[in-house]
Amino acid sequence: MDRYLFMELLAPFLFGVGAFTALGVSIDSLFYLVNEILDSGLSIAAAMEVLVLKIPQFIAYSFPMSVLLSSLMTFSRLSSDSELVALRSCGVTVYRMLVPALIFCTLITGLTFLFNESIVPAANYRASTTLARALDDDEPNFREEDILYQEFDTVVREDGDRGTFMSRMFYAKTFDGEQMGGLTILDFSRGSLDQIISAKTARWNEATSAWTFYDGTIYVVSADGSFRNIIKFEEQTLNIPRSPLDLATRNRGYSEMNIAQSQEYLRLIEQSGDSDKIRELQVRIHQRYALPFTCIAFGIVGTAVGCQLRRTGRAISFALSILLVFTYYLLAFLSGAIAQVGALPPIVGAWVPNLFGFGIGAFLLYRASR
Repeated sequence: MDRYLFMELLAPFLFGVGAFTALGVSIDSLFYLVNEILDSGLSIAAAMEVLVLKIPQFIAYSFPMSVLLSSLMTFSRLSSDSELVALRSCGVTVYRMLVPALIFCTLITGLTFLFNESIVPAANYRASTTLARALDDDEPNFREEDILYQEFDTVVREDGDRGTFMSRMFYAKTFDGEQMGGLTILDFSRGSLDQIISAKTARWNEATSAWTFYDGTIYVVSADGSFRNIIKFEEQTLNIPRSPLDLATRNRGYSEMNIAQSQEYLRLIEQSGDSDKIRELQVRIHQRYALPFTCIAFGIVGTAVGCQLRRTGRAISFALSILLVFTYYLLAFLSGAIAQVGALPPIVGAWVPNLFGFGIGAFLLYRASR
């Protein structure tokens, strides 16, 4: 029975992957690329390359929707053909019939996670760079001004508790992709403001793994806040982390980074103090974790609803899948937006749709079992 149900789930799942992927690519990418070909002179070869590189993203998006369609179509057909009645007459409960569906959904969950982490970010990044190069996009792929980086250290207080304090603040007014200009560095490494470094330009030296500052001044600050020494220099090497450069040159979008890259970027922007951007990235990271588990939630809902449908064809199952998917992603959009403005914790905003799906699925499954 398990093997039979598993194979019954596979065929409509593959149909769903093809249908939803084609629909997503057509709506999101195909029309846009056709407009670029007509309006901006994008070559057909470059457009085809970008279109192919966009396919993995929509395949990953289609996995949860295809699981829902597959479970709906499979169990509604079994119900309409009275096969569920036959299984129940042999003592097989709805919960037992759910087991192969859960195994199937778990495998697709792992496949979704693999796609989102290993394939989709690299393909999206290559697609965006290919499109920019084909269109001769002159927009810089780095941050041009107001680069702010704050470095924090951990300290053990007298009561034994650990705390953090800002040890250095790095600010650059401009950045041209190679060197920064209009720099100010405040040094708090000894607990209070020790020195202020001002420089006209600075450049990261890969050979020495340090910053080289040009045409600047070091102001040494005494305990009472006055300047006790002023040192002018034409060139000065300082052992400051590379992080300000990484913060300025990070140019990948959210869909072009996997979880590890997103967390690394989060550690960088946490130093900038941009709370809105920090919250947004936190929500995005938790959504990357939550999305694959949508397959399991959709599988439970589809199984429960399919068991209660009678005499339905593929068209009705497909339409019902679209309705349920639209409702789910609307809830995901709303909860994510609420979390980004700070009204919900990021993890709650990312997982609310899945928890809602699990709850609805459990309730419908209980009704189907009765």
